[in-house]
Amino acid sequence: MNRHAKYVALAKKLGAAHAKVIRARDIVVDSRALLKCQFGCDGYWNNWTCPSVPGSLRPWEFERILNRYRYALLIHCADKRTSQRVSFEIERQAFVDGNYFAFSMADCGTCKKCARPRECRNRKVARPAMQGLGIDVFATARKQRLPIATLKDREQPQNWYSLVLID
Repeated sequence: MNRHAKYVALAKKLGAAHAKVIRARDIVVDSRALLKCQFGCDGYWNNWTCPSVPGSLRPWEFERILNRYRYALLIHCADKRTSQRVSFEIERQAFVDGNYFAFSMADCGTCKKCARPRECRNRKVARPAMQGLGIDVFATARKQRLPIATLKDREQPQNWYSLVLID
């Protein structure tokens, strides 16, 4: 895990509030997360990175892929765009470092409005959200003692999490 410590430093330099190297087996997958996407998200059916898009991985498919990874970087940010930007840059750097299966997950914030149903304008950086792949973000963050809470109102500061799988 120490060999990935540089990614923690880079994430913080890029604007993350917290970043932590974790074992991939400590990522909590629970297919119920899809319910929150389908019935709790205004963007459901409207975004290319959404689990509603035909061909998207289902949690049980993703879990088989996840089991092939050993480590991940869990990233906590104050806003969606920073979260995606930081996680993608970590993915890019990990890839350059020889971790060619590095893969980031973050709520997509690349475009102000997704082009769907037209072709995605940013396919190279668009990534699925953790919960869209069945990851229980709350349980995963809490397991690492990172801050996360349900919001009582929209005025409260949000916690945005992203994840980079590293081989």
